[in-house]
Amino acid sequence: MKYFFILFVFGFLGNAQIKTNDLNLMPWPQSIILTNGNFALDKNFKVNITGNPNPRIFARTSQFLRRLDGRTALFFDQGFVTKINEFPTAQLQINCSQSGKVGINQDESYQLEIQSNKITINADSDLGAIHALETLLQLLHNKSNSYYFPTAAISDFPRFTWRGLMIDAARHFQPVDVIKRNLDAMVALKMNVFHWHLTDDQGWRIELKNHPKLTQLASDGNYYTQEEIKNIVKYADERGIMVVPEIDVPGHGSAILTAYPEVGSKVNFDENTYSLERNSGIFTPTLDPSNPKTYQLLSEIFDEVCPLFSGNYFHIGGDENEGKDWDSNPKIQEFKKKNNFANNHELQTYFTMQLIPMLKKHNKQLMGWEEIMTKNLSKDAIIHSWKGTNEGVPTGQSLANVVKNGYKTVFSNGYYIDLMLGVENHYLNDPMPKNITLTAEEKARILGGEATMWSELVTPTTIDSRIWPRTAAIAERLWSNENITDLASLRKRMNVISLQLENLGITHIRNKEVLLRNISNNQTNTALEDFSNICEPLKLYSRNSDGTEYKTYSPFTLFADACTPDATDALHFDEVVSNYLKNKNSENQILVTNYLKKWIDVNTKLSELSNNAPLIQPILPLSKSLSDLSQQLLLKIEKKQTVDPNKLNDLLEQCNAKNHADVELAVYNSLKKLISAE
Repeated sequence: MKYFFILFVFGFLGNAQIKTNDLNLMPWPQSIILTNGNFALDKNFKVNITGNPNPRIFARTSQFLRRLDGRTALFFDQGFVTKINEFPTAQLQINCSQSGKVGINQDESYQLEIQSNKITINADSDLGAIHALETLLQLLHNKSNSYYFPTAAISDFPRFTWRGLMIDAARHFQPVDVIKRNLDAMVALKMNVFHWHLTDDQGWRIELKNHPKLTQLASDGNYYTQEEIKNIVKYADERGIMVVPEIDVPGHGSAILTAYPEVGSKVNFDENTYSLERNSGIFTPTLDPSNPKTYQLLSEIFDEVCPLFSGNYFHIGGDENEGKDWDSNPKIQEFKKKNNFANNHELQTYFTMQLIPMLKKHNKQLMGWEEIMTKNLSKDAIIHSWKGTNEGVPTGQSLANVVKNGYKTVFSNGYYIDLMLGVENHYLNDPMPKNITLTAEEKARILGGEATMWSELVTPTTIDSRIWPRTAAIAERLWSNENITDLASLRKRMNVISLQLENLGITHIRNKEVLLRNISNNQTNTALEDFSNICEPLKLYSRNSDGTEYKTYSPFTLFADACTPDATDALHFDEVVSNYLKNKNSENQILVTNYLKKWIDVNTKLSELSNNAPLIQPILPLSKSLSDLSQQLLLKIEKKQTVDPNKLNDLLEQCNAKNHADVELAVYNSLKKLISAE
C-alpha cells in the first residue's frame, strides 16, 4: 500500500505495539500517525459531547457504546447519551461546533486523537463525528484478557462528496428491514447517499393516496407505504445519509402504464394494453411526451412523492428508452415535426425539461442517467454516468463528455456490483479519468460515485451477499486517497470488515448457510460449502441470458445464489499455485496437492449427498471434471508420472464449462497456470 510518508516515519516505530499494517481500517484515513502506547478499556469508559451538534449525535453515540460493549462485554456503566456535557470528565470527548446538514458538499472531516488516558474527537459537525466513531470502533484491539485502542492521531476527510449505494426495489421488492440494515452498513463505511430505485417495468413500489391504481394494479401488493418511506428517510437522516428517490421515466414504463395506459405511446390502447413485466431486459412501453395528460399525471405524482423525501435531489431515470413506440405513433411523429425535433433524443430532452419545474417547486434538483444529456438540457441537471467498455465506450470517456459539457456528474461505470465481478474490478476503477485531461473546474464537477445493486437476480435473502463486502472497497475508493490501491491490503482488511458488517445485521454470511441447507436437503453440507468456495456465479448478466431464464417469481435458492464473487478458496489456491511455480519445494507442493486431494474428496461426497438432494445434481458434472483433472495432476506432480498433455487440456476445458448450475469454477485460471508451467 502506498501510504503517505508520514506513516512510514511514525507508523513503524520499533517499540510500537501496533503497526499500520496491523490495522483493519476501511475506508483508509487520509492521515494516521501511530504512537507507542494504548488506551485501555474498562467498564468505567464514558463519552461526553460538547458544542452545538445535531441531536442525531446522541443516538449515534449511544449506539457506538452498545456496539463497543457488545464486542468487549465490559458492561459499561454508561447507558445512553442524551444531552450536551453530561459527563465532563469522560475519557472520550466529542466536540462538534455545529449541527450537520444531511446532503452533499458538507464538511465531513474529523480529527481523532487517542492518548493513553483520553480520546478526543474534534469535528466541524456531528457528520464528521459519526465518521470518527466508526473509525474508533475499527481500531479496537485486544490482548488475551483485555481490550484497548492503540494511541494514534488521525486527520480524515472524504475525497468525494457523493458516496452512494443504489438499491433497486422494483425488480425484486426489498422490505423495510433490508433497506435499514444496509443503511447501517453504509454508515460503517462512511457512505452518505442512498439512491432508492422505486419504479420500473416490474413494479411500482410507492403508495400514492391520490393515485391508488398504481399500487393496486402495478405492485403485486409489494410496496412501501408513505409512513414506511418517511420512517426510512428519518432513519437515514439520523445516520447522516441523504435519500435520493428514483421514478424512472419515460422508458421502463410498464408499471405506471399498467395503471394509466392512456399516457402510453402505443397507437391503440385499452385498459389491457400494458402489464407488469415478469422478465428482465429493456422493453418498449414508454410514456407519451406529446400528451398533456402525461405531464399532468407526473406533476401530481411528484407533488405527492417529493414531500416524502427531505433531500434536494430527485432521480428521474431516463435511461434505455428505445423509442420504438414513439417511432410507430403518427401523433408523436407529428409532434416531433411540429417542434423541429431532429430525433428521439431531442424529444426526450423536451420531456425531461418539462419535469424540471415540477421538481423545482419542491426544491428538488433533477438527476438522471446519462441518456438524458443533450446540448439543450439544463445545466442544473446532474448526469449519472454509467456507460463504459461493456457498452462500447472507452474507459472514462463517457464521464469526461459529461463534465466537459458543463454538467455535474455521479460515476457508476465499474461499480455495477450485480455484474458479479471480483472486487479488484471495482477497487482499481477510479472516478477521476487517468487517460483524459480535465481542467480543475471539470474535475470539480465529478461529485463522486455510486455502487449500483440492480435486483433482477436477487431476493431479500441474497441481496446482502451481492452488495457486501465488495461495496466496502467502492466506499474506500470514494473516500480515501487515490494512491491507496494495494489489493493484498484491501483483501485483508475487507475480510475483517465483512465480519463486522455481520455484527451490524448484514446477512451476507449467515444466509449462505440457509441456502446450502436447502440445497443439501438438510444433510451435512461441508462438501457443498467447500465447493461453493471455489465457484462463482456467472458474470456480466450471462447467468440470465436475454433476461428470460429467470422471471421475477422464479426461485433464487440455487447453488449459484449461495456462491459469491471472490471465492475464498480460489483466491488462496491462486496464491498457493504462484508460490509453487516460483519454488517447487516440498512444502509448496504439499499445499497444491492438498487442494487437489480435497476436490477429489468433495466430488465423492457431493455424489453421495445427491442421492437425497436433487438440487445438487446440476453441479455434479463440474465437480467431476475438477476431480478428474485433480487426479491427473496428482499423478504428475506427486507421483512424477508422465501424463498426456492433451488429456490435461481437455479436462481443463471441461472445468471451464459455464452450462452447469449457472456457476463457473473460479480456480480455472490457476489450474491453467499450473498445467502450462508443468
